[in-house]
Amino acid sequence: MAGHSKWANIQHRKGRQDEKRGAAFSKLAKEITVAAKMGGGDPGFNPRLRLAVDKAKGVNMPKDKIDNAIKKGTGELEGVSYEEIRYEGYGIGGSAVMVDCLTDNRTRTVADVRHAFSKYGGNMGTDGCVAYQFKHCGQLLFAPGTDEDALMEAALEAGAEDVVGNDDGSIEVITGPWEFTAIKEALEKAGFSAEFGEVTMKPDNVIELAGDEAARMQKLLDALEGLDDVQEVYTSAEIVD
Repeated sequence: MAGHSKWANIQHRKGRQDEKRGAAFSKLAKEITVAAKMGGGDPGFNPRLRLAVDKAKGVNMPKDKIDNAIKKGTGELEGVSYEEIRYEGYGIGGSAVMVDCLTDNRTRTVADVRHAFSKYGGNMGTDGCVAYQFKHCGQLLFAPGTDEDALMEAALEAGAEDVVGNDDGSIEVITGPWEFTAIKEALEKAGFSAEFGEVTMKPDNVIELAGDEAARMQKLLDALEGLDDVQEVYTSAEIVD
């Protein structure tokens, strides 16, 4: 997927995530707790926990909060039991939207998500209605001007699935979701530092939105991301300035 606005779009999204850094702590704590409960409290043997801890460190979440979240997951500290739920639907212009939640009250969560969709011009769909349009993977984005041949050689040697050159000169390295951290570290050792990286649900195709449609879509995404029970929101919409 080569998009002319890929670099600007990713930078825009990263900036919005940075603005919400404070609110991210509670959501990251939930993810760490669930990951530890499912796969154990040692990040070295639990890829999902390692990703969650790395993400928490990336927004300077205090170590004691990380440790406490792990202990709640392993049962060393008392904590709330969370359920994982994914809701799917459609945004502006027929764009696909997936909403991943961790909740202790399914009734509350589905009502909140449905309200956000309907209030801001989207439609909540049925299970599986858009999930097939996304791929669970790791995504590393490198700035325009990066030596594509050298990066490709290093990425493929490290085990990356694909290297994609975008029209704006930026380069994406696609990894398996659980290989993301190891490949990111291998590329850093080879001298390549990504400007942005995450494990995500990457859309197979994007729908570019501009002007009023882009503004309406951003309001919908902000409303969904602002819900306490929502962990991640994925969309095929690409907002163009």
